[in-house]
Amino acid sequence: MRNIVMLLLAFSLIACGGSKTVRISKKVMKGDWTLTNIAFSEQGPYKLTLLNDENKECFEGSTWKFIPNNNTGTYAISGVGCSSGDRFFIFTIDEVDEATGLYDFLLKPTDAKGKSETNQGFRLKLAALSETNMQWEQTTTVDGKPFVITMNFSKTINSTN
Repeated sequence: MRNIVMLLLAFSLIACGGSKTVRISKKVMKGDWTLTNIAFSEQGPYKLTLLNDENKECFEGSTWKFIPNNNTGTYAISGVGCSSGDRFFIFTIDEVDEATGLYDFLLKPTDAKGKSETNQGFRLKLAALSETNMQWEQTTTVDGKPFVITMNFSKTINSTN
């Protein structure tokens, strides 16, 4: 009986472990990144607050750290007119395309202890990922039409993998 319980436990751990594609992507994502550029799908003087935090100008140049073994991370904003400091988040990956390894994920802001005040998260699409670059897309609606926010990251050279 004990062997059957152990076997069932082992199968459940394997099933919950995530696919090989997600594990490889998390390994690539691990480390320090800089949010180098944010672009909008439409031209215009848009003043958007990203992640219910700051505007585009404050996010550009922000530094991000991903710790995939526990799905947590931080980002730091600094700049004139910005609310500087470290922010914390957790992220959950939902696989979309096994062939490309690209997926949607949920990023949820938290406090330093991993607790969310609002339990609100943001659905983002991983549009590209390599050893040196990462691109996210968030689709929202402006004037009843889809509006895509594209966030481009570059990996920090001294980042540990």
